[in-house]
Amino acid sequence: MTYLTVDAVKEPLKQFETFDADTQLALLWYGYLDIKEQLNPNPDSKVEGLGQTLYNQIAALPKQDQLQAQRDIASRADTPISQTYGALSPSAKLETWLLLAQGMESGEIINVPDDYSLPENTEEFVSQIKALDFEERINFTRNAVTAMGYNKVTLG
Repeated sequence: MTYLTVDAVKEPLKQFETFDADTQLALLWYGYLDIKEQLNPNPDSKVEGLGQTLYNQIAALPKQDQLQAQRDIASRADTPISQTYGALSPSAKLETWLLLAQGMESGEIINVPDDYSLPENTEEFVSQIKALDFEERINFTRNAVTAMGYNKVTLG
C-alpha cells in the first residue's frame, strides 16, 4: 500500500521525533482517544494479520514488559519485538498500534497512568495535531508509527 506524507503533517512529524519514547507513546494514546469514534473498521479488510500476531506477543507479556516492548519499538531498540515490528509493512504497523490502543482500553495492555500529564513542550504539537482533519491525523499516525521499530537497513 502506497501512501504520501502530506505537507500538513511534516512539521508535526519532525516535532514528534524530538520527544522521548514515553511522550511519544502517550501522544499516540491520546491521539487514538481523540479519533477513535471516527474510526470505521472494515470487517472485510485483512491487513496482514502480522499486526495481530505482534499484538498477541506483547499482550502475553507481564504489564511492565508490555510497556518496555512499546518503549523499545518507539526508541528503535535492537530487541526481538522491535525487530519484528521494524519488518512490518506500514499498514501492519498502524494495525499494531490500533490494537495496542484497543488493548489499553480493555485493560489487556498496560495503560498510561491516570496521573500522567504531557510535558509542557508538547503543547504546540498537540495544537497542530488537533487542527488536522481526520485523514491528516491518520496520515500523521501512519508516518509516525512507520518510523518506529528496529530496522538495521535504515539504521546502518
